[in-house]
Amino acid sequence: MSEGVQREAMEYDVVIVGAGPSGLAAAIRLKQINADLTVAVLEKGAEVGAHILSGAVIDPKALSELIPDWKAQGAPLETPVAKDVFLLLGEAGSLELPMWAMPPFMNNHGNYIASLGNVCRWLGQQAEALGVEIYPGMAASAPVFDGDTLVGVVAGEFGIGKDGKPGPSYEPGIELRGKYVLIGEGVRGSLSKVLRKKYGLNDGADAEKYGIGIKELWQVPDAVFQPGLVQHTTGWPLDDKTGGGSFLYHFGDNYVAIGFVTHLNYKNPWLSPFDEFQRFKHHPDVSRHLEGGKRIAYGARAISEGGLQSIPKLYFPGGVLLGDSAGFVNVPRIKGSHAAIKSGMMAAEAAAEAIAAGRSGDELAAYKDAFDHSWLKKELNLVRNAKPILSKFGTALGGAVSMFDMWTTSLLGGFSFFGTMKHGKTDAASTGDAKDYKPIVYPKPDGVLSFDKLSSVFLSNTNHDENQPAHLHLRDPSVPISVNLPKYGEPARLYCPAGVYEVLYDDNGQNPKFQINFQNCVHCKTCDIKDPSQNIDWTTPQGGDGPNYPNM
Repeated sequence: MSEGVQREAMEYDVVIVGAGPSGLAAAIRLKQINADLTVAVLEKGAEVGAHILSGAVIDPKALSELIPDWKAQGAPLETPVAKDVFLLLGEAGSLELPMWAMPPFMNNHGNYIASLGNVCRWLGQQAEALGVEIYPGMAASAPVFDGDTLVGVVAGEFGIGKDGKPGPSYEPGIELRGKYVLIGEGVRGSLSKVLRKKYGLNDGADAEKYGIGIKELWQVPDAVFQPGLVQHTTGWPLDDKTGGGSFLYHFGDNYVAIGFVTHLNYKNPWLSPFDEFQRFKHHPDVSRHLEGGKRIAYGARAISEGGLQSIPKLYFPGGVLLGDSAGFVNVPRIKGSHAAIKSGMMAAEAAAEAIAAGRSGDELAAYKDAFDHSWLKKELNLVRNAKPILSKFGTALGGAVSMFDMWTTSLLGGFSFFGTMKHGKTDAASTGDAKDYKPIVYPKPDGVLSFDKLSSVFLSNTNHDENQPAHLHLRDPSVPISVNLPKYGEPARLYCPAGVYEVLYDDNGQNPKFQINFQNCVHCKTCDIKDPSQNIDWTTPQGGDGPNYPNM
């Protein structure tokens, strides 16, 4: 971003960054409380929903609080869950785990399979009908401070050249200023990183933890379509010390949403989450759901997995963190949209109350108080040890211990025999040395069930203006070749699910060079999280650039 540029400013009561479920829920709730409040929502995607990717099995609890008649209003929660299946996979077979043995909250009865992107598109329509101003294609590229207080964001800056200087078509953008600024930009957002550091929001919280979720949308023939089927798996193809699992949902117009989550605290730097996913689809208990079908969409995103103990301080002078920006995800349930909606509602209520009292720019402690007394905190408290138990004991033993802990914690009103376990290392620091692990040779894709990265990225409809600076910044350009390659085998080329990072050699196989194909980026932010040297900064590209996910 250019410095020292004079920009016009637009004033609102509340400015919201991100048109995801948390940001849109906050906007709607603000207007429900006081229709005269001026509310603006900024969205970096070309349209609302363009950058939204989730499984998704949606718990409608929070939506029912926000819009009680959502069914009558036509919310696209398309398919009620009809059947729950949980499998422990081996390489050639599987063991079905009984759902009755799991805590009741793990059952998906009463939930709906849907495209979260389409749900957000619908929420956007509801917000606009109430008078909310939504600006898609407007990335919030920088915070605006007045002293120590967040008072707005810079949005709509276009035309910066590759050299980082304004080009002939440069537009400086505008400052959108608000009495309060709500940050709902998703996992590991660039503004959230700045604010966490400036205000010390992580002080006292446990380490941030993440996974990478890679998803495909298939359309299958009637012969294999089972509307309402929800299938989750754990185990193969990951080893016992590498956490993760899969989801497979039948819904809508003969759609099968299939995805694979790899916990990013894995140690083996030769592991490729993308290739594990492609290999996974060849398992007979998976491939039969795709038989005769066609892959029609692809995407990837990071998932917040730290849970309750990793949630940062939620408020600071002038603003708050919402949804995935704060880490509100129930990892065992693989659900975050209901938590995001609830967080947006609580933040909106705190902001509306403050504005009604004539305040602005102070700390919305009432948001944290509301969270502390909410069903959301109770829910996250019951599962707080699931992730650290898996990390400590592995998939098999850890799964059993975790199930015991969730059962007893729910029966004992939140008390756990384990207390509150710590995560320990960050995901980046968990990466082992290449010399200590055997490189993994993945099977070549067959073009029927498994595919390569570039053909997958094509289905994400990703586009970036090549004349802008790369939005993936290297703090030290020498590190990939001088440090990461000899020590870790340069894992960026493997953990990235979009082929953004490459190590190129000359004709003699010498003189390695690190190349960033930022045009391929699907905004998953895995590189920002997993790079063992913490040398990569993911920032927002020009507004509208990136993936454009249909029905994801």
